[in-house]
Amino acid sequence: MPPRVTLLTPFAFPSVRGNAVTVDRIARGLTERGVDVRVWDLAGTPPAAVETAVEAFAPSLIHAFHAYRVGPFALRLARRMELPLVVTLTGTDANHDLFDPERAPLVRRVLEGAATMVVFHESIGDRIAGALPDLRARLVTIPQSVALPAGEPFDLAGRWALPPDRVLFVFPAGIRPVKRPRLPLGPLGRLVARRPRARLLYAGPVLDPEEGEALWRALDAATWARHVGAVPHRQMASLLAQADVVLNCSVSEGGMANSVLEALAMSRAVLASDIDGNRSLIEDGITGFLFRDEAELESRAAELEADPELRRRLGAAGRQRLQALYPPARELEGYLGVYRRLLPVRAG
Repeated sequence: MPPRVTLLTPFAFPSVRGNAVTVDRIARGLTERGVDVRVWDLAGTPPAAVETAVEAFAPSLIHAFHAYRVGPFALRLARRMELPLVVTLTGTDANHDLFDPERAPLVRRVLEGAATMVVFHESIGDRIAGALPDLRARLVTIPQSVALPAGEPFDLAGRWALPPDRVLFVFPAGIRPVKRPRLPLGPLGRLVARRPRARLLYAGPVLDPEEGEALWRALDAATWARHVGAVPHRQMASLLAQADVVLNCSVSEGGMANSVLEALAMSRAVLASDIDGNRSLIEDGITGFLFRDEAELESRAAELEADPELRRRLGAAGRQRLQALYPPARELEGYLGVYRRLLPVRAG
């Protein structure tokens, strides 16, 4: 009998949030490898109903994604069912919740109760071990991969009439403070004043109402920028194929942003904030550009806007490195290895 694994996520498809994309990719890959996987979305199902369904499924292991949003529920369930708990830290839980005075005690309790904690990059593991050194031996690094379906076309022309010579910067992320969606408006606004063909498109749901309102107010004065809302994941390949540059302006990432991975998979030039999570994928000047402040964002954006060959070279190098270092098989083998160590039967 194949092992049974319960995946608990704060969001699942059709949500386009990063956790939903990650969990769907992993669940499909594990299923193909012979693991009996069931995914429960805690945003869409009451906890009591999830408990009943998980108990009926009778898993061998519980795997939670996001230590703060899902971890406490997963820990209680794992303890009651006497099952090992795996926690994958996906970003804000490791970078913010673990150090927030109100949330930290809950996150620490979850991590201390987990049999294994998975991070996407060594920098996140070091951050956790710095706060909880006794847990270092239970930390496992499993880099993310990418599985971007060809899917449906994104009708860019129908959403926004653009000049034929436009250079399109795309910001693919949910609108919330950690992503700093308003940051590029100043630098790119100054660029547009010199080079009117530049355009900025935001593609992502509003996850923080205040940040969404602030962005919309800012866009009222920026006719060269537009927010098109959430884009179904099945249309993202088409949207990225129509982009010239993909932006990531995050304060922090969980080690490897899905948006950056997907941009590299589509051979797009990436311009990203110089943080640990982006440095795991972007080597400045080789596989993309990194910026430390608004002045660097503006200067790098100007270089990319002016030079299509530079955009092509960076995009091609990024895709090549992604394929060489982060294939889907590596990610799946990482999780299967974790399961094998925790379960009495062989996974896969």
